[in-house]
Amino acid sequence: MSERPIFPRKKRAFSLIELLSVMGIMSVLLALTVPAINALKGGSDFTRGVDEVELTLNRARTYAMTQNTYVWVGFYEESALAQGATNTPPPYSGKGRVVMAVVASTDGTKIFDDGMAAAPLPEARLFPLGRVVKISGVHLADVGSPTGSGQGAALDDRPATPYQDDASEAGRISSAHAGRTPFPFAQNGYTFYKTLRFSPSGEVSINGSPVPRRLGEIGLIPTKGDQVMDASENLAAIQFSGMGGNVRAYRR
Repeated sequence: MSERPIFPRKKRAFSLIELLSVMGIMSVLLALTVPAINALKGGSDFTRGVDEVELTLNRARTYAMTQNTYVWVGFYEESALAQGATNTPPPYSGKGRVVMAVVASTDGTKIFDDGMAAAPLPEARLFPLGRVVKISGVHLADVGSPTGSGQGAALDDRPATPYQDDASEAGRISSAHAGRTPFPFAQNGYTFYKTLRFSPSGEVSINGSPVPRRLGEIGLIPTKGDQVMDASENLAAIQFSGMGGNVRAYRR
């Protein structure tokens, strides 16, 4: 039978220097990975924002056609730092949070005929289609006429029609433009001066224009807080045909 050692073996443990070394390495790795994680999250937020805008337009058009009525989609942009509803006419100085609302006509008409005197759409003749949507990390802006000639889904593959047909920017929705509809509508403390109006046949009118254009466009640029990331390669544009109302997103 073996005898037990007089002195027990010492248990192996980390020294203070080893622990400090490991903590230092972990701090360096954390400092390197956090910016990458934030960048991925920012890109994901922007992608979800683009998807939300595209989905909202498609739902509005579908509702107008299936319910045989007129539907308006309103756009507003405010600072991402704003607390509560803001309410100013375009051009919008606030950046970083896009606000959208969708309303439909209660009687199936467009309420005001084209060319009538400017007036807000009466709330009693509208009903909201869902809640007001706020999308952070997105700025409404021109992203420039495409330089490519392809037929794919890349940003430069999209048709240049919204820029070629109307250099005055009336064929595009952008926060920097002063253009507005003569028939705005209000919801949840916001007044929506920039609108798309879908007809029962699917035609879309930009800011109350009496004649649908061949194509319209909404350009989207990512933001960080209330700062626009102009140098970002992660841009998008959503185009919609005036006569058919078809909606398509292009991305870089």
